[in-house]
Amino acid sequence: MITSPDNQQLKTIRKLADKRHRARSGLFVAEGEDLVAAAEAAGIEPDVLLVAGVDVEPALLSAVSMLGSGTRVMGIYRQRWSAPGGRLSVYLEGVGDPGNVGTIIRSAHALADGPVTLGPGCADPYSPKAVRASMGSVFHRPPARAAFGELRGTTVALDARRGPPLSEVPVTGPEVVCLGAEREGLSEAALRDASAVAHIPLREGGPDSLNVAMAAAVALYERARMAADA
Repeated sequence: MITSPDNQQLKTIRKLADKRHRARSGLFVAEGEDLVAAAEAAGIEPDVLLVAGVDVEPALLSAVSMLGSGTRVMGIYRQRWSAPGGRLSVYLEGVGDPGNVGTIIRSAHALADGPVTLGPGCADPYSPKAVRASMGSVFHRPPARAAFGELRGTTVALDARRGPPLSEVPVTGPEVVCLGAEREGLSEAALRDASAVAHIPLREGGPDSLNVAMAAAVALYERARMAADA
């Protein structure tokens, strides 16, 4: 059992809180029984698995935890990346909040058969906050990386103030729903080059826009429903 805070495995966990170290090492941390169980269900083996009271003193594991309440189990895993594709997928540009990135990965896992493709300016999907927000979907449906111009299929760009309602854009084949950061939205280049630009109609008197993770979930549900009815 690990009884020293100077243990190399604990040092590695502490280092993986830093984005640069995650990028260099290709590793990330998942903590909590639910995430570790999700990895097991996806057939993903950890490089290191530490269980409080079995492999490590509980206080030492809590000390390296990135959760406010500590944790009883923590695993170190290798990052996995998909290729863009699928009949329905998501492209994100400039979405810098890791919680939103992780939540969209979860929504895409639930509603689409393709991955979330990350463009420029997006948060690290393997940061602790993003991994937690994905609720394990990052193991089942790893994200992809690509520039907008590398996407294949019909690209439907969401913009709060442009284009027809999303439900009026016909489904014509493999499709990528494209979203940008909440304030800035997609770049003008992406809006110009997209196959179609559309918006999600909101109730009059309500907010001007949706959180990007909510918008992604609504759009994916709508496009999946339309594809099934086509």
